[in-house]
Amino acid sequence: MPVLECKGLTKRFGRTTALEEVSLTIEPGRIVGLLGPNGSGKTTLIKLANGLLTPDGGYIAVCGAAPGRESHSLVSYLPERTAIPTWMSAKQLMDFYGDFYRDFRRDTAEEMLAHLNIQPRQTVKQMSKGTREKVQLIMVMSRAAKLYLLDEPIGGVDPATRDYILSTIIGNYNPEAAVVISTHLIADVEKVLDEVIFLHQSRVVLQSTVDDIREEKGMSVDELFREVFKC
Repeated sequence: MPVLECKGLTKRFGRTTALEEVSLTIEPGRIVGLLGPNGSGKTTLIKLANGLLTPDGGYIAVCGAAPGRESHSLVSYLPERTAIPTWMSAKQLMDFYGDFYRDFRRDTAEEMLAHLNIQPRQTVKQMSKGTREKVQLIMVMSRAAKLYLLDEPIGGVDPATRDYILSTIIGNYNPEAAVVISTHLIADVEKVLDEVIFLHQSRVVLQSTVDDIREEKGMSVDELFREVFKC
């Protein structure tokens, strides 16, 4: 069964169409790059999959269920902006995630926090911007979810932090799950991707494996993206 499936998915905001007739399938065990220019519909698709928005047409399902109360236990979501309470300590964050999500693996979170030398009593407010982003990602990736939706997980952080975040994603997701990474920093994430989905003007213009792009096109994903979306 696909982890995420869309058929003819459409979403409008007033007169603006954010997604139009989007059809795609994401299977378990895949890390998928959701790529496209600003305004192409990436965040809208992620929010629909997380049940934060409702479609105006078509079909979307997570492990066969429509996004909503039933699917919330299956999806681990990293929003584009840091959304963890700044007054909480690292320990309080783990307590919160442990209370809220049955699949939260506290030992995994504790191990990653220790690797970053983050003390359990250190509050989010005391952390640097890069460390806050790492901590939020650690909480998200410490769940044994079926679908991880990561919206710009490496935006605005230094290259060393990007490497740490990508290694965290690879090393900690449930192998029976799928990971969707929305990003503009294609060259940075390409090495971890199995597949890519290109969105343009609210539609899917390409879904392909990274290996097929390299073999059939003779170029990297970043090079193909620049060619497809050149101004």
